Amino acid sequence: MDEAGQMVDATGVTPRPVAVIDVDGVVADVRHRLGFLRQRPGDWDSFFAAATADPPLPQGVDLVLGLAAEHDVVWLTGRPERSRADTEQWLVAQGLPVDTLRMRPDDDRRSARVFKRAELRRLARTRRVAVVVDDDPAVVTLLQDDGWPVLHADWLPYENTLRNAQEVEGRT
Repeated sequence: MDEAGQMVDATGVTPRPVAVIDVDGVVADVRHRLGFLRQRPGDWDSFFAAATADPPLPQGVDLVLGLAAEHDVVWLTGRPERSRADTEQWLVAQGLPVDTLRMRPDDDRRSARVFKRAELRRLARTRRVAVVVDDDPAVVTLLQDDGWPVLHADWLPYENTLRNAQEVEGRT
């Protein structure tokens, strides 16, 4: 920290603020693969394998590209670590920055809100979080209650199937 209390890197430079962005429901349209989760038990392997065919959500893509001009983009997704390569390739194919991608460990079954809260706290130890963008109402509410600057990505209707996967089963 410098005399003004701002974080500085090892060279004494104040890094750019961070925009923390969710993937599914913010820049990636997951609706075509929700059917894999409506069956019992859910077919998680097929659900994540189909993510490579997600159509981009123009509102989210435009928002991220605009934020990237003034912020470092950190992706914070509930997708499991085993889907990292597919997720990175998809983001690159959309022309989105992929400097930092934080994913849920494969064996982590915490709810999305609990996982993301912990990751944000960890990130905030070294960086200034300027905005968090997420589509999950439970995540948005918790993070707002914690005092984070949150933008609710509401351009895609939020489905109970996804809520159950994120909050109850801790899978995405």
